[in-house]
Amino acid sequence: MDWQSINEIDRQVLGLFNGSDSLFFDGLISTLTNGWMWLPFYAGLLYVVVKNNTAQQVALTVGAAVVCILASEIMAEGIVKPMAARIRPLNDPVYGHLIDTVPGMTASDYSFFSAHASNTFSLAVFMMLLIRHRIFSWLVTIWSLFNCFTRLYLGMHYPSDVLAGLTWGAIVGSTVYFIYHFVYKRISPKQNFISSQYTKTGYSLADIDVAITLLLLCVFIGIIIALVRII
Repeated sequence: MDWQSINEIDRQVLGLFNGSDSLFFDGLISTLTNGWMWLPFYAGLLYVVVKNNTAQQVALTVGAAVVCILASEIMAEGIVKPMAARIRPLNDPVYGHLIDTVPGMTASDYSFFSAHASNTFSLAVFMMLLIRHRIFSWLVTIWSLFNCFTRLYLGMHYPSDVLAGLTWGAIVGSTVYFIYHFVYKRISPKQNFISSQYTKTGYSLADIDVAITLLLLCVFIGIIIALVRII
C-alpha cells in the first residue's frame, strides 16, 4: 500500500467524524477543543495531588506531569510537524473544499501528528497510573478521546494524526510515570493503603470526586456556552 492509498483511507475515515448540520454541536466542539476550557479540571487534578502528598511529593508529581506535556508538545510541534509538513485537512488545496468547517476555527501550522492527542493522553495515562481509580481512569480516557474527536470534527487533523498522537502520548505518559515511581520510592517511606476511603496508591476517593466533578463542570459550561451561541 502506497502513501497515496493511505491518504485516501485517512480522508474516507475522516469523513465519518468531520462536521455536522448542528449549530449546537459546532458551538460545543469549538468551545471544548480549547484547552483553556479545561482549566477547572486541571485545577481539580492539582487539588488531588496537593491534598494527598507532602510538599516534596507534590513537586515531584507536578514536575512529572509538566514533563509529560512538554515531551508531547516538543515532539509534535517542534520536531515531527516541521519534518512531516503535512497540510491540515481544512487547508488542503485539493481536499479542503470537502471538509465541514466551523466559522472562526482555523489553524495555519501542520497536521501530523496531533499535539492535542499526545498532550491529553500523556497526562491521562500518567494520572491513571498515579491514582489507580477505575471510574477516574475511564473518565480521563474519555476526556482525552473526546479532545481527539474535536480535532477530527473541526477538520484540523486526519485520523492517522490522532492515532500517532495517542501512541506517542501513551509512550510518554507511561515512561514518565515509571521514572517518577523510581524516584518516588527513594524519597518516600513505603506505605500500604487498605482503607476503603483511599485508592491503593493512597489517593482519597473524596478528593478524586472533586476532580471528577470539575471535569463534568467543564462539560456543563461548554454546553451552556453552545446553547447561548444559538439563541
